[in-house]
Amino acid sequence: MGWFSKYNQQQEREELEKFLKRSKDFKKVSYINVPTNKQFSIWFISTLIDESILQENALPYLLEKPFEKIEDVKKIIALADVQISTDPTEIEQKLFTGYVLLTLDSDRHHYVFLAAQKELVRSISTPEVEFSVIGPKEAFVESIDQNVNLIRKRLPVKELIVEELTLGSLSKTKLSILYMDGIVDPANVQTVMERLKNVEFDAITDSSYIVQLICDNRNSPFPQLLDTERPDRVTSILAEGKIAIFVDGSPHALITPTTLVEFFSSFEDYFLNWVLASFFRLIRLFAVAFSILVTPVYVATLSYHYELIPTDLMNTLVTSRRDIPLPPILEAFFLELTIELLREAGARLPTKVGQTIGIVGGIVIGTASVEAGLTSNVLLIIVALAALASFTTPVYKMGNAIRLLRFPFLFFAELWGLLGIVLCFCFLMTHLIRLTSLNRPFLEPLYPPRRTDLKDSLIRLPFNKQSLRPEALRTKNPVRYPGRSDIDE
Repeated sequence: MGWFSKYNQQQEREELEKFLKRSKDFKKVSYINVPTNKQFSIWFISTLIDESILQENALPYLLEKPFEKIEDVKKIIALADVQISTDPTEIEQKLFTGYVLLTLDSDRHHYVFLAAQKELVRSISTPEVEFSVIGPKEAFVESIDQNVNLIRKRLPVKELIVEELTLGSLSKTKLSILYMDGIVDPANVQTVMERLKNVEFDAITDSSYIVQLICDNRNSPFPQLLDTERPDRVTSILAEGKIAIFVDGSPHALITPTTLVEFFSSFEDYFLNWVLASFFRLIRLFAVAFSILVTPVYVATLSYHYELIPTDLMNTLVTSRRDIPLPPILEAFFLELTIELLREAGARLPTKVGQTIGIVGGIVIGTASVEAGLTSNVLLIIVALAALASFTTPVYKMGNAIRLLRFPFLFFAELWGLLGIVLCFCFLMTHLIRLTSLNRPFLEPLYPPRRTDLKDSLIRLPFNKQSLRPEALRTKNPVRYPGRSDIDE
């Protein structure tokens, strides 16, 4: 039985070698160890390894220092990561993750894997999506090891645990799950690990795939995991008792569990005085509400409730709409769609061209539509302000959800006026109340209300008022720092 198993291993290795030779970047080279006259071969994928590591830290020792058995190779090579295996199924996996395979002609059943990965990563740059005037200027890159290094540098403690998984039947993408032992709720860690292990997908190329595969409600337009490109933000949430997920090849980290108010909080808020930070946070929340509701209110008022408009303002509106052949809903829909087209064109075109299209296109199309009598100048100003307000959302994915919400509100406003807006708002709140992030309420601390967590939600109180970690996270250690505690309040 043992002989038959070894025969199958040899046959499997020969079939794999025959398949690999079809790729031009696969190399197999044979050498002879001079002192013992033993012949050995090395296999590698030239595009995945750093050949200088092989030439400087492996081959000179293999050629000049004597070795009799496969186990002796590990002792003579000047590399930290040298693995010996008898499993031929590991050959494919190791070769395509940057290892060099070494085999002895006299021993066909043992394999040595030498780590010689080629690291091709861009240098650390400033954040592009979450840019801040004050605070650190480092952003994550596509290398998962570099990203974990940025967190390790900020949290140099043994309690920071890093667990690794591999997902994707084809991509074999590496994931790192980070959390603080002794702080995080073990139930949250278990839930994240179970969901990731249950993922069945062929190619994971970005962290956005993970968001859609493990979120609680895949049909919701709202993101239920917060993605960030800032190491300082990830460091802060780990200290709070949350979990961070890094995906190899993605310059963004995922944070879970999260809440709705976190998507409207810029991390720059924590670098400012609490009065200023609270003021700017309230401005963002007002801007979001304004962006969603102002155009539907315009349509509802002109269609059903024009008696609510003051006389002086009514004269202005009548004058602006005197030559407009379209009803308010079509007029509003035309402008909203135009704004969305300009956004998409500006985002998809090269940077300099996209900026030109956005500015010139907005001015030209807006002016032309008013002069052609398709839209009123009042609605043009309203839609432009609504689009501007939507850009105040610090997280891009939440900004996309805000853009989408305006259209159902417009539809309901046309059907039933202000009552339709109220009904649509009720549907939205019902959805948000039912929505969860890692089985935690998405509207927390607003619903269910938690007084302790309200200190860093709609407004941000001073740090000396935030000595406790968020109650909703059920952390093992709720006190952030000793001294004055909110427990006694």
